[in-house]
Amino acid sequence: MREASSPVSEPPRSFAGARCLVADDDRLTRELLSNILSAHGFIVEPVEDGQAAVERVARGGIDLVLLDVMMPRLSGLEACRMLKSLQQDAFLPVLLVTVKTDTLSRVEGLKIGADDYVCKPFDERELVARVNAMLRIKALHDQVARARKKLEQLSVHDELTGLFNYRYLNSRLGEEFKRAERYQDTLACIVVDVDHLEALNVAHGKPVGDAVIRGVADAIRSCLREVDVVARFGGDEYLVMLPSTHFAGSITVAERIWREISQRSASYHAPLAAPVTASLGVALYPSRDVRTKDALLRAADQALLQAKRDGGDRVCVFQQQGQLYTPASTAPPPSRAR
Repeated sequence: MREASSPVSEPPRSFAGARCLVADDDRLTRELLSNILSAHGFIVEPVEDGQAAVERVARGGIDLVLLDVMMPRLSGLEACRMLKSLQQDAFLPVLLVTVKTDTLSRVEGLKIGADDYVCKPFDERELVARVNAMLRIKALHDQVARARKKLEQLSVHDELTGLFNYRYLNSRLGEEFKRAERYQDTLACIVVDVDHLEALNVAHGKPVGDAVIRGVADAIRSCLREVDVVARFGGDEYLVMLPSTHFAGSITVAERIWREISQRSASYHAPLAAPVTASLGVALYPSRDVRTKDALLRAADQALLQAKRDGGDRVCVFQQQGQLYTPASTAPPPSRAR
């Protein structure tokens, strides 16, 4: 009977190229540590004390720190405490360098946040193994941090355009409306709808439609101030919020967006036979028929619906008592002041 073969162990992962900071006031120890790590492919930056280590880490770019416990100006324990307080979100491995009999320093260092320790005199294999282990943990931590950041980004941003999404839009519009109510300020909303996007998707395919959606998003962004907010909701619709913007200013911005979308058609990287156009509905708070956040959105939607009924490729503005009018589409490009 054949014996089962033992599984082949995976070779340890190397993190050669990682930047390690070595802090030790003893020149011979500092050089020994640096030479060992350099021989295994690490980039080593030696410094003479804990204060210099803290200052170097603050400038960024360090992947791991080795601190001698006993150093002038700032001890390794104090430097470790400060380094851990600097790294709020990121993970920076800190290894303490102690003598074998210095149990108290090792325990105290681990209590204040040190991740591991190495003992003098050094065993090269153990030193490199501990450094690699800490860098492996750091790599996993960084991977989780990147994934969390991406999820946070996606929770409030539209993945295709990078604009805010409906979830963010709903909460932000509520905040902006309450602010306008409290300070008796104006708040304008513009709903932008790309004309005939569904037909464009059928004729040219979804990738072309996606290119148009991204291009329109960029066109809208280029027309806004830093305090303005634009979000994508639905397949081909965008909502623009203009805080502290009066009636004439909202029309100026809407016409600017309307022109920019058409004029940028050639930059959408799509094989289109005709320029991309959009229909826009504008509403303003306060007005006689707009006294709530939902009424403001309904008014903008009503203006957009009227623009669509009139054939699209135009701007319609909601007026008091449900009256609508369309600004002249042949007017010269408006100035950016508002």
